[in-house]
Amino acid sequence: MSDVNKTVQKWQASFKKGTDFDSWGQLVEAIDEYQILARQLQKEVQSTNSSDFTEEQKKTLGKIATCLEMRSASLQCTQSKEELKLEDLKKLETIIKNILSYNKEFPFDVQPVPLRKILAPGEEENLEVEEEEDAAAGAGSAETFLPRAPALQGTLLPRLPSEPGMTLLTIKIAKIGLKDAGQCIDPYMTISVKDSNGVDLNPVQDTPVATRKEDTYVHFSVDVEIQRHVEKLPKGAAIFFEFKHYKPKKRFTSTKCFAFMEMDEIKPGPIVIELYKKPTDFKRKKLQLLTKKPLYLHLHQTLHKDS
Repeated sequence: MSDVNKTVQKWQASFKKGTDFDSWGQLVEAIDEYQILARQLQKEVQSTNSSDFTEEQKKTLGKIATCLEMRSASLQCTQSKEELKLEDLKKLETIIKNILSYNKEFPFDVQPVPLRKILAPGEEENLEVEEEEDAAAGAGSAETFLPRAPALQGTLLPRLPSEPGMTLLTIKIAKIGLKDAGQCIDPYMTISVKDSNGVDLNPVQDTPVATRKEDTYVHFSVDVEIQRHVEKLPKGAAIFFEFKHYKPKKRFTSTKCFAFMEMDEIKPGPIVIELYKKPTDFKRKKLQLLTKKPLYLHLHQTLHKDS
């Protein structure tokens, strides 16, 4: 069997693995598999010294990568409208299998993923050595780089309606302490609520991009309304805060570090929580502190109870 046929077989196996996880409701594993495969396909599309695939075939691979990203994005926010249903995604299995001879029209009206980095889970940690180099490149003009998410205004949601006897939680993200805070470009925070298996319980929210940096702090001063009553949060759940920033040299948005708050920490008033190294470990199994320095995420909690 030729190398290219082996590659196609690996892609097919990865795709089947992802859709199996998806159909079983193992969303975290499905997202991981979809993102890993999307990254592999994109790598092939961007390869300039590979003659295994024609330009037309590479365009098809790029469209498959787009579909994988769309499905992955849908799964990450369980209450969002599905951009691409699982049964539709499964139609791509035959295309992957027959990519070397496929000459029909692509079944979905999508465009290939733009030429940019797609990082599979855990891949970011291999880029640490280039962190300082990227920061130095940050002085360039923003117009020369590809668009990045989220929009400047963020995707924060309003407070839920109150219910008798139930408690709502507002978390004010005050600031985060980082040794290179001033060098972070377009920093923002992604907030999610996960169960003990890392599955989303609420819609994921992004803060607006922070505009104020001072010494070793990035200031947010923004309220986040948790989209579930405190009493309905399962034991073992946690609220995650992922600090993200844009890397112009590589043209992608990267997670720099993360923090989380467990259910027994929900109480009114200020709280300071530790920062951990990426990749984000939603299952909280292998945690590594970001730094030994006294740098933390500063929050303030307000509980609203309708009696």
